Amino acid sequence: MRIVVFGAGGRAGRQVVAEARRRGHQVTAVVRDPARHRDLGDVRVVAGDVTDPLDVERAALGQDAAVSAAVDLSVPPHDFFTASSRALVDGLAQAGVRRLVVVGLSAVMPGASGAALMDEPGFPNEYRSFYLGHAAGLAELRTAGLDWTYLAPAGDFDRDGVRSGRYRLAGHGDPGSRISYPDFAVALLDVVAQPDHHRAAVIVREG
Repeated sequence: MRIVVFGAGGRAGRQVVAEARRRGHQVTAVVRDPARHRDLGDVRVVAGDVTDPLDVERAALGQDAAVSAAVDLSVPPHDFFTASSRALVDGLAQAGVRRLVVVGLSAVMPGASGAALMDEPGFPNEYRSFYLGHAAGLAELRTAGLDWTYLAPAGDFDRDGVRSGRYRLAGHGDPGSRISYPDFAVALLDVVAQPDHHRAAVIVREG
């Protein structure tokens, strides 16, 4: 497949690029400054702003699917995630790309009670504005006709974890769950290759 990855320079994005190349896919890696990301490997690296639909369209032309792992912490979360969702929807439509997988956040996924994790008692909320920004971006996707999947870890990432190649899908979030970035990338590329989850938010946890 030909896959364009927005936010390819971040922790999740880098692992998605690496896993896609491991599987033999052709990758276009979109970053804000290509000069800072010469270590992404045997991929096409291009400059682009995921909140600009024209940049999205240019990067996505000729691609089979898109992945967004992008975040910009210098911008208010609500502004960034809503703008990026709108730009992805519009830009991918113009480029003729129908499939999008977005790296999501556990806090906006349902917990064991059925409420969003961020609303469950005891959940740490010092980053609530970031959670709400993600939720607003997901709400934008829900109004679009694009074939999207929002893939979130059940809890958090194990930042030093290695690739085991194992994961499992979960029915609800779990704050105690930890999945490595490489294993999350395995799950994400499986979702790209086997699009069984259409216009859906999906939770993945360690295997």
